[in-house]
Amino acid sequence: MSQINHIVFDIGKVLIHYDPHIPYSRLIPDETERAWFFQNVCTHDWNLEQDRGRTWEDAEALLLSSHPDREKHIRAFRLHWHEMVSHAYDDSVSILTGLIDSGHDVTMLTNFASDTFREAQKMYPFLTLSRGVTVSGDVGLIKPDVAIYKLHAETFGLDPETSIFIDDSLPNVEGAKAAGWQSVHFTGAERLAADLAGYGIRV
Repeated sequence: MSQINHIVFDIGKVLIHYDPHIPYSRLIPDETERAWFFQNVCTHDWNLEQDRGRTWEDAEALLLSSHPDREKHIRAFRLHWHEMVSHAYDDSVSILTGLIDSGHDVTMLTNFASDTFREAQKMYPFLTLSRGVTVSGDVGLIKPDVAIYKLHAETFGLDPETSIFIDDSLPNVEGAKAAGWQSVHFTGAERLAADLAGYGIRV
């Protein structure tokens, strides 16, 4: 097993919670209607394009052209976005800050819209503590595209073979492996600590 010199964290559902149902459970109380809305209007794939760099104005205009009767609910996605990132995972954050404090080289690689990421940094200042971050919305690439891992490695001078990536999404974990990185699937802080220990990294 290669020595690990670089530790790269995903952010959403690893360090901070994300759930669009939080505001929409209030805005669309009926569970069936809310499920329809997320399956047909503000879908995961629609939101992912903001992570790739599409502006919210363009994103909203696209949906309003086909769902004009849903304007209030469409615009609510951006308006109430801060409610969706309701809290940090303190145990994961403790691992992150502990690694940084002990001198490990830590960076972040995230699928995130540019503007909402800057808001998240203000909400959660620990998102500013690593050596740097690649934000998909800034670079026009998204995980699990191998290109974004290669770009991150080039930007921060990482050797992929001695880099380990932590993500809650299995496709993103596989994307990192395809780029030549070590990678672990995040399912909780306790499991993460054990996985890192397996690579000789104490937390």
